[in-house]
Amino acid sequence: MAFVSGGHIVARALAEAGVDHLFTLCGGHIQMIYDGCLDNGIRVVDTRHEQTAAHAADGWARVTGRPGVAAVTAGPGVTNAVTAMANAARAGVPMLLLGGQGARQLSQFGGQDRGALQELGGVELMRSVSKWSVAVPETRRLAEYVHAALRVAESGVPGPVFLELPLDLLVMGCDETEVVRFGGFRAPRRAAPDPAALDQAAELLAGAVRPVLVVGSQWRWSAHREALAALLAQVPVPVFVNGMARGALPPEHPCLLTQVRQEALRDADLVLLCGTPLDFRLRYGEAVPPSARLVQVDLDAAEIGRNRAVDLGIVGDTGGFLAGLLERLSGRGPAAADWLARLRQTEQGKIDATRVERETVSAPPSPLFVAARLDRFVDQRTIVVGDGGDFVATAAYVLRPRGVGAWMDPGPLGTLGVGPGYAMAAQLARPDHRVLWVAGDGAFGLHGLELEAMVRQAIPVVCVIGNDAAWTQIRRGQVAMVGVERAVATGLSAARYDQVAAALGAHGEWVTDGAELDAALERAFAAGRPAVVNVEIGASEFRRGALAV
Repeated sequence: MAFVSGGHIVARALAEAGVDHLFTLCGGHIQMIYDGCLDNGIRVVDTRHEQTAAHAADGWARVTGRPGVAAVTAGPGVTNAVTAMANAARAGVPMLLLGGQGARQLSQFGGQDRGALQELGGVELMRSVSKWSVAVPETRRLAEYVHAALRVAESGVPGPVFLELPLDLLVMGCDETEVVRFGGFRAPRRAAPDPAALDQAAELLAGAVRPVLVVGSQWRWSAHREALAALLAQVPVPVFVNGMARGALPPEHPCLLTQVRQEALRDADLVLLCGTPLDFRLRYGEAVPPSARLVQVDLDAAEIGRNRAVDLGIVGDTGGFLAGLLERLSGRGPAAADWLARLRQTEQGKIDATRVERETVSAPPSPLFVAARLDRFVDQRTIVVGDGGDFVATAAYVLRPRGVGAWMDPGPLGTLGVGPGYAMAAQLARPDHRVLWVAGDGAFGLHGLELEAMVRQAIPVVCVIGNDAAWTQIRRGQVAMVGVERAVATGLSAARYDQVAAALGAHGEWVTDGAELDAALERAFAAGRPAVVNVEIGASEFRRGALAV
């Protein structure tokens, strides 16, 4: 028999589940977990804000495919992580947040409902932004709840889970023989699509003239991701990817299109929508005309048919669906070569229309020029983190990520400030990769001091800021609506964030001329430590008319 503390039980349960990094901001309520991590080979990575710690857990999952884990202290530690939990919930990302709580029983630590320091009902607070929110009832069941939380986070539609850990459960302990644990707590496979529905979908695709395939974030969690490329090799049809499916195909893939989704959907006679909702990105279903047949595949049955009627709804895994189509079609797909060639021609015309701006050296450079120069650094071992509005939206049109988890952005909740946490997690998960954090100057201001944590912990992320001294995605429409003299709360200063970075021990560069950009980027990536390239960018008409809501 041997005594084990609650904090060590938690850490050991995480290690048993394959967790080797814990993201956190320190707090007395959770410090015993850290002690357990040291004994179980788990690296404790600290941040300067709990929101970043939770974003890092989210980012870890996006890059690795396994739930990320963060731990925050009671009260404000928990409330500071709410936004990151909401972001993961909306995007469908599996993560586990461990939250401290005041002691339930031990009077020397206050006891429940006596007004202890940082006492707050975190379980109730987190219910609306998590798949499961629960307080662990006793020390001996800590491992059981940790494993259950990870199972819930990964099952079905992935999402975040919150576990509240009262202080006395972590400080106290029990005998090893009393710890409740189960082996085989995960079910790694996802629901397979109904075979009859697959038959119908295959017939619809075989008979289509102008089919379009749209693949979204649920592809990321499939065990059959290779089915996308395999299907397109046999059945070449136009395909668009969004969310966490960006990077699913190499930029040179003959079926991959990026600039003409609106035109393709407008003229399509069949749309296969896989693992992505009919939300604002598809104009709440209106982007698919009534004349087109719509097949919608989703892990969540409640998502099918939301905002628009579907001709065929299929509950199941995106990769499994694509594999099922390939098996059934076996070379008898639609004759879509002319349709694909027409869309590629339209896309090339759009690309050509921006060529002058992308290639013109100016002072200050245009955002398109900056994005085009950045794309030279994006290869098979590069992870791009986009954190911002207008500048990042421009970069998203130009940068060409390659591979699973190679692109991360705020996602459908539009949460700014994700950049540092995502970037830290990506660099730690893939130390042999280059991590490029593309930031708007507004977004950088939210959590820019995380550079200190990166410097101190040797996490060599490179941040490139598009600095136009404004919240431009909002300001552009504001000025158009009410005039520049009434455009309030959207202006910023052309701040020297590079000097802030240097003061924190990072490498800093200030660029005001496009001719200086390449050399500055080379120096930043060669610095061997966190770096910030702060680029003053000029005005551009590229995103004129883009909506900010």
